[in-house]
Amino acid sequence: MRHLLLSFSLFAFTLPALSAAEPINTYNGVTKPLWEGAAPHAKGTTPADIPELTLHVPPADKKTDSAVIVFPGGGYGHTAITYEGHDVADWFNQRGVTAYVLRYRHSPNYQHPVPMLDAQHAIRIARSRAEELGYNPRKIGVLGFSAGGHLASTVATHFDEGDASSTDVIEQQSSRPDFAVLVYPVVTMQDDFTHQGSRKNLLGTNPDPELIENLSNERQITPETPPTFLVHTNGDTGVAAENSVQFYLALRKVNVPAELHIYEEGRHGLGFGRRPNTPEAFTQWPIALENWLKVHELVEK
Repeated sequence: MRHLLLSFSLFAFTLPALSAAEPINTYNGVTKPLWEGAAPHAKGTTPADIPELTLHVPPADKKTDSAVIVFPGGGYGHTAITYEGHDVADWFNQRGVTAYVLRYRHSPNYQHPVPMLDAQHAIRIARSRAEELGYNPRKIGVLGFSAGGHLASTVATHFDEGDASSTDVIEQQSSRPDFAVLVYPVVTMQDDFTHQGSRKNLLGTNPDPELIENLSNERQITPETPPTFLVHTNGDTGVAAENSVQFYLALRKVNVPAELHIYEEGRHGLGFGRRPNTPEAFTQWPIALENWLKVHELVEK
């Protein structure tokens, strides 16, 4: 189950060319619907029913051959699209990494497997556009915050190789990310350390024990899980640091390259360390991330 569940001509998907009436993100990218036509399991046609993907292109003189898809947090009830989304894409752009930001569907109208399907499709899109946009299709990672970290850990442990028989080039692509970055993530759905609000929004009030087990992603790790960078704070009272610790230890057990940083101080939801009243030590974690990206040859040394 874990592996089975689991053309921008520069800025366009397989949808018609951007018109003046279509939304343009205020950053350097263009926002487009994630799915061509109605999204799977769609319940309507409101903005909440139409997930979106925004492309952020790095400066040409800084461009590397890697890409990342960012999943903002929000407890599977909303998405913190700016400070855990577009601001993060800008940070990657300044280091030459092509970045996408996914606004995925969530509660109250959508539960599992819809967020996972949106995230997997975003990875397939990114991989299908690698040659056009000038990055390596084997250097495409995911980064998620909080519940977005659960989504990132889900696609890192639940993926498939794509459908080679499909006539759709996107569906032919693997949904496996090549690296993962989990920032104060929800990882487990088990009672002891899960974030109850995220679990309720994703799985409902009385979820099936098998579903709880399958989406406790620390229990789904295999040697095929991609290299992972994790960051948390000991002072996080929203999502316990044990979520990151358990995921790291499970990676270590099967020899998947991993790096874990736990800072003593800092509340939940501090993003890239730029929010008000962020402890000084926590502002340094993006430097550690950049060094890790260099080790894995994802940014220039």
